[in-house]
Amino acid sequence: MSNYAYLFKYIIIGDTGVGKSCLLLQFTDKRFQPVHDLTIGVEFGARMISIDNKEIKLQIWDTAGQESFRSITRSYYRGAAGALLVYDITRRETFNHLASWLEDARQHSNSQMTIMLIGNKSDLESRRAVPREEGEAFARQHGLFFLETSAKTAANVETAFQQTALDIYDKINQGVFDVTNESSGIKVGPSHGGSTPKGKVDLGASEKESEGGCDKC
Repeated sequence: MSNYAYLFKYIIIGDTGVGKSCLLLQFTDKRFQPVHDLTIGVEFGARMISIDNKEIKLQIWDTAGQESFRSITRSYYRGAAGALLVYDITRRETFNHLASWLEDARQHSNSQMTIMLIGNKSDLESRRAVPREEGEAFARQHGLFFLETSAKTAANVETAFQQTALDIYDKINQGVFDVTNESSGIKVGPSHGGSTPKGKVDLGASEKESEGGCDKC
């Protein structure tokens, strides 16, 4: 059994081809896979990180972006503490669909779920179709965190997962999440000391545990 203080469940959502699985693969396995199949249904990956000298296990569900799988995706919102909502900065239609994804997420998830908006493929600046300012404005309007990432170069990939985890951890400290109820997307692990975590949070990456498939990057 993994020795962790908490397990946080994540879900990665967004249109097909925005690079959801590539983000997961870069985070869990530190590699980029340019040739791949589309995700069918749901892929899974996990990794340990460290917050405040506590080991936190991130359990990450990578969902298919095709409309035909939306009903399956909706079932994974339940019991998720964090979500990465991803669009492709080179394809405006993926940005235009964010409102629909966000509506789905908020309708089917815990109201306290932390959502990080991700503009992926920042390495393709010459093909940019969505200005960074538009992503920032959407995030501000809807109360989301925001980062631009590159699953290819790994830019901001660590930060995206860790900043989301930091916010979840802070919510635990503030009593926002009931950690005794696993529907919150948080599970108290075997190494938890039995007290509510306090103190300054210091994030650091730890070892990869497993990997997921790769959606179209």
